[in-house]
Amino acid sequence: MKVACVGGGPASLYFSILMKRVDPSHDITIYERNPAGSTYGWGVTYLDELFTDLHNVDPESALAIGENSVRWDTEVAHFDGHTTVVSQTGDSGYGIGRQRMLDILGERAASLGVRVEYEHEIATEEEVADADLVVAGDGVNSVLRERHAGHFGTRVEVGRNVYMWLGTTKVFETFVFTFVRTPHGWIWCYGYRFGPGHSTCVVECSPETWRGLGLDQANEADSLAMLEKLFADTLDGHPLIGRSQPSGTAHWLNFRTLTNRRWHRGNLVLIGDAAHTTHYSIGAGTALALGDSAFLVRALHGGMPLRPALDRYERERKSVILATQRVARHSARWYENLPRYIGLPPEQAFTLLCQRQSGLLPHVPPRLYYGVGRLAELVGQTLSRVRPAPEPEQDTGHAHR
Repeated sequence: MKVACVGGGPASLYFSILMKRVDPSHDITIYERNPAGSTYGWGVTYLDELFTDLHNVDPESALAIGENSVRWDTEVAHFDGHTTVVSQTGDSGYGIGRQRMLDILGERAASLGVRVEYEHEIATEEEVADADLVVAGDGVNSVLRERHAGHFGTRVEVGRNVYMWLGTTKVFETFVFTFVRTPHGWIWCYGYRFGPGHSTCVVECSPETWRGLGLDQANEADSLAMLEKLFADTLDGHPLIGRSQPSGTAHWLNFRTLTNRRWHRGNLVLIGDAAHTTHYSIGAGTALALGDSAFLVRALHGGMPLRPALDRYERERKSVILATQRVARHSARWYENLPRYIGLPPEQAFTLLCQRQSGLLPHVPPRLYYGVGRLAELVGQTLSRVRPAPEPEQDTGHAHR
């Protein structure tokens, strides 16, 4: 099969790797519009489950990703500079530089015979008309998808809060949340390490706080200076690092949750952020993109013609990611309704922060939700202490006969 992958992100690279592992005769070319090594973003996160999946399907790239990742199993929340709450997550989280991950996957793909053409933009399927399959892995702003937005049934829901994706030389040893009260409302950040000398720091706030602080008018340099002061205790004197836009403007965004009613058209198929996005607060974007790749490869090698295979991929993958999409929406809305929770004592607020993926939480008074959850926990602890030991097996005497 001759395959053209549009977009050189994790989804396209991993898809090409898995395709070549199944059948080395596949002719695969990846077209990336940007120069090599020019990716945006800082670090990406993943959990133990993804790490296991990577080992199962391609141990070579999984080993390299693991060796270049950092791990944490603790979350720490700072509230208004006064209270710190620590929680053991029970699961391991990992961070890796986005560029490092792309380098690993790119090197692995090249070793299997995949061609990667940088600075080569594909705007229409006609430019790759000789391909049997065209994989649109060109992100949330996919050009190929937008050409047929009506067919795909593309829908975009714009989040209320504004955020900015930054880096810092402060190395966080745990996953960190910091909530800072200002005269114009709360502003907060998420921080996590992704390499030996850098961490990601995502800053978020309501539009009212953003405008009240003057961040809507400030350029990037002034925005970073203000944020460094607001999060001085968390950053411990380290700078924040932006994207250095040529215009000097600050790169504030509203998160866009993108869905598509259909995921393929003819021989064109969507994967990764071109097909769907999930709010960054659950850290699942990279895992979902790689999962799309694995599902698509499995469908293509299931012994069906192309159209039924793409139908199978769309049907099965949509079903699997529904739960993740749902909890991502709940998580985003928790932050959009932060004033509902932030007035609780810090320990209670952090407990509800950790439970923000619950669909019930928005509909129950926060104090009641916390109280019921705490009561259930205490009852469970009590029952575990008073539960009688199992009775010893009765001796029927047969052993002595």
